[in-house]
Amino acid sequence: MPKVSTNISIDAETKTQAQALLSEFGMDLSTAVNIFLKQMVYTGAFPFEITRNIPNKATLDAIAEYQSMKNSPENYKKYNNVNDMLEDILSET
Repeated sequence: MPKVSTNISIDAETKTQAQALLSEFGMDLSTAVNIFLKQMVYTGAFPFEITRNIPNKATLDAIAEYQSMKNSPENYKKYNNVNDMLEDILSET
């Protein structure tokens, strides 16, 4: 099949990093792009999962707790060292 030339725009740092990694695999950027596109055509989809990193409820709760601690530190216990903290925690059980 005849080859055609295609221009793509990517930031310089991404290109440099990708080329360095690809050279460790023994291939160039053009080969990697061709593999990517052939996999897309073969599968009819991206050859990897594209997702948004949405925090789960436990993470959102931890972030909210951190914000509360940061904004109202007087509402939380403070310890001078880890041993004091552990002693307090263990005495509550």
